[in-house]
Amino acid sequence: MSIVHSDGLGQFQQDNATPHASKDATKWLQEHSSDFRHFHWPHKSPEMNIIEDIRDALLHAVENRSPPPRSPMDLWTVLKDEWCELPPIYLQTLVESIPHRVAALLCVRGSPARY
Repeated sequence: MSIVHSDGLGQFQQDNATPHASKDATKWLQEHSSDFRHFHWPHKSPEMNIIEDIRDALLHAVENRSPPPRSPMDLWTVLKDEWCELPPIYLQTLVESIPHRVAALLCVRGSPARY
């Protein structure tokens, strides 16, 4: 974190999915809490993370490729190509959806939410 955000303004974010909230992960975060700020997502709410939407878009694009990637290197190349094809407005829309996602989650008091 100190390399990427030498200004001290970096924030660590996790979605509190069960594997990320293990005893070891929680202990590590507590031991290193002075090294960075930790942004807490609501408990077990990975759907709040816009990365899930981007992953789904890339997965859909890869599945529709003809011919499909045949090796890990082919897959890597296709993913990079498809990433470059994502319209900037799509990514901007996802970023702008975050307040709506948070409001929806608050309405259902942390349960899985639809937006």
